[in-house]
Amino acid sequence: MSSPNVDGIAGWAINLMETLGAPGAGLAIALENLFPPLPSEVILPLAGFTASKGNMGLFDAVLWTTLGSVIGALALYGVGALLGRERVVFIASKLPLVSVSDIEKTEAWFARHGRKTVFFGRMIPIFRSLISIPAGVERMPIMIFTLLTTLGSLIWNTAFVMAGFLLGEQWDLVEQYMGVVSKAVLGVVILAVVVFIVVRLSDRRKGKHHA
Repeated sequence: MSSPNVDGIAGWAINLMETLGAPGAGLAIALENLFPPLPSEVILPLAGFTASKGNMGLFDAVLWTTLGSVIGALALYGVGALLGRERVVFIASKLPLVSVSDIEKTEAWFARHGRKTVFFGRMIPIFRSLISIPAGVERMPIMIFTLLTTLGSLIWNTAFVMAGFLLGEQWDLVEQYMGVVSKAVLGVVILAVVVFIVVRLSDRRKGKHHA
């Protein structure tokens, strides 16, 4: 397969896949889970494009990228498990504007919706990597976590690998459209953080006033 004239992350991913084949795609996705700035929206369509050129099988591309997703997620789950609840509570108690009650509320929410969050979170940019850490902190049963991660990742990876396979030389259209979605998700996250800070500062001012 002749490499498309690309550089940066896309060029790195192509070189990895050309060198290692489908396992290279899996390695790239495992690293993407550990380092979210590496976008799966680039790597997965490239895996599909590489498969369309006959450098690896389409089934192999889906299989190895899903395996890479699970391995990366389990690594972050391990980070959360090692961190543990006590350390999270200690860190929260030292952060400005954050209280232990915030952690308790998050724990209660995760206890009710954790399984759905892990499954659907695998299909949301940014969250797809980070959701593994609170799952580890809360010690979600690892078999359930692995199953939900595998199913969610399989859906996400299959869609993007197939898109790259069908689009061929125009695989980068996937990145362009998903780039807009990723920016929208990031914008929502930033807005939520700003709202949290404003509300918490307002509550503290009211508390001081009443005191």
